[in-house]
Amino acid sequence: MKRFGLLPRIVVAIVAGVLLGLVVPKIVVEIMATFNSIFSSFLGFIVPFIIIGFIVPGIAKLGKGSGRLLGISTGIAYLSTLVAGFIAFFIASNLLPKLIGGKESVKLENPEEFLIGGLFEMPIPPMMDIMTALVFSFIMGIGISKLKGNTLQNAFEEFSEIIEKVISFVIIPLLPIHIFGIFMNMAYGGQVAKVLSVFGVVFVMIIALHLVMLLLQYTAAGTVTGKNPLKLLKTMSPAYFTALGTQSSAATIPVTLKQAQKTGASDKVTNFTIPLFATIHLSGSTITLVSCSIGVLLINGQDILLSTFIPFIFMLGVTMIAAPGVPGGAVMAALGLLETMLGFNGAMIGLMIALYIAQDSFGTATNVTGDGALAIIVDKFSKTN
Repeated sequence: MKRFGLLPRIVVAIVAGVLLGLVVPKIVVEIMATFNSIFSSFLGFIVPFIIIGFIVPGIAKLGKGSGRLLGISTGIAYLSTLVAGFIAFFIASNLLPKLIGGKESVKLENPEEFLIGGLFEMPIPPMMDIMTALVFSFIMGIGISKLKGNTLQNAFEEFSEIIEKVISFVIIPLLPIHIFGIFMNMAYGGQVAKVLSVFGVVFVMIIALHLVMLLLQYTAAGTVTGKNPLKLLKTMSPAYFTALGTQSSAATIPVTLKQAQKTGASDKVTNFTIPLFATIHLSGSTITLVSCSIGVLLINGQDILLSTFIPFIFMLGVTMIAAPGVPGGAVMAALGLLETMLGFNGAMIGLMIALYIAQDSFGTATNVTGDGALAIIVDKFSKTN
């Protein structure tokens, strides 16, 4: 049963939800809608804690690091993440509306017009709003990094472990049920075909964007070192396929490290940067999150505005720091931003999670393969500056 991973469960949930939604009576849909309502409330409650649990220890650890190598590595990783986000925005915002065409007619913001409501509601108000959690996290993370002792840092790291366990043992196991309920509801309302067709278009576009980003990263690495970018990318390809299978940046570190050293980057730099980049460099995940969010907004018939996505992309690179090593960790870290900056509601978040997890392994593979290119660039700059 353990080998039946999250992605297969999500696929089964979608298929079962679609098929059953076509034949079950309304009361069954209402029961599942009730579960979805409670689960969405719980997600809203836990999101501020996810932000605190991820950001505070992540910033504190980076802040306690010292030296030029850390600064160069962090700056290059963040720049790569930003570039990935804006490439995804400009391509997706221009391409998806043309490919999707008239499919953006589903209005998830008006459940009474489309989704069946639950039998009752059980609100679970969060203890703080998203922006409060973000500001608190930055203050504590930066503050702890300036302290000599480790008491607060250890406390927040233990808090982070609690949040990771909540995600691993509560949220992740219940996600397939939540997604099953959403797709059953959509099938019952007769709109699921439109949503699934959008899913297919977004999925193919994301994979293409991942490959474009890798080519850009290795072109940059090849330019600064005078080496063939395609040969460098070929050398790092074992890391890509390892991550594709493990769906974990952390589990792929030994392979990424070995292959990065084969590119000619020094052992000193690769030993430092590869584990660091596994935590802070998320170009593939950023492409996926930006593209998926645009797809969900289009399904909902909403406008795609650059002014909205600029702060969203800048914040993604920070909020995903130290995202847990579980499938879908990056999207969990981004839930607060999706809600506050893009206006996602419970149904939209459910679709976002399903769409993200469907290609999570490809995003992770892009992250770790790109780590090799960044290590090459850092190695070059550390020698010349």
